[in-house]
Amino acid sequence: MGSLVKDYLARIHGLTPDMVYHVTVMPCFDKKLEASREDFYNDIYKTRDVDCVITSAEVDMMLDSEGLSLADIESRQLDSLCDHDAAIINHEGGGSGGYVHHIFHYASQELFGAKVHDMQYKTLRNKDFKEVILEHEGEVVLRFALAYGFRNIQNLVQKLKRGKSLYHCVEVMACPSGCLNGGGQIRPLDDEPAKDLLERVEKIYSEIAPVKPEDSEDVKKLYADWLGGKDSIKSKSMLHTQYHEVEKMTNALVIKW
Repeated sequence: MGSLVKDYLARIHGLTPDMVYHVTVMPCFDKKLEASREDFYNDIYKTRDVDCVITSAEVDMMLDSEGLSLADIESRQLDSLCDHDAAIINHEGGGSGGYVHHIFHYASQELFGAKVHDMQYKTLRNKDFKEVILEHEGEVVLRFALAYGFRNIQNLVQKLKRGKSLYHCVEVMACPSGCLNGGGQIRPLDDEPAKDLLERVEKIYSEIAPVKPEDSEDVKKLYADWLGGKDSIKSKSMLHTQYHEVEKMTNALVIKW
């Protein structure tokens, strides 16, 4: 989203990236750290892809400090990057990005010609560790998993280190139950259990109609007008990143707080 705003949106408005201040609202405090990574910094214009990250809980606190409620604010039409009215749309695969869902469907079709209509997840250790497989000609050819929460992540990493993991792709999220239960989400009211709030959020999220990226005319237009095709050099530089190993801090005194 950062490259879309700072590169594409800036260009169609005749602006340079450093003339746009990009604020995002996220369910996770770690998005602040992610936005500060050097991978998302433009050396030419001395600006970041995302200038400021605010969590939904912080937005709630800001409104409360001003004595405001979203319910009392007049609704307005959403801005759009395209030549039509904007609408809130969803993706398939749950509230944490739906990466496994999308990649599993795509890989099944492209690699084995199998069109998956209903993904059946099998719960393993707990509700936050699930797997889904594709069988082709009597053999398991794809094995994907969801691993949410640090306990499941630690178990997965140990299997990887021992060479015991059988998965081709794993969707990993630090928060139990995924992003809808993120650490930066709005807190439940005093008389509401956190579990009930999560269920309400999941219900609201699931009621938004999903759109497949490959079926979206807006996505096709962005690839054609902005990126110069799906496999272009610009597409890879704008939409892909590399994650680097973080060196362990052996002395707490050298940490810059």
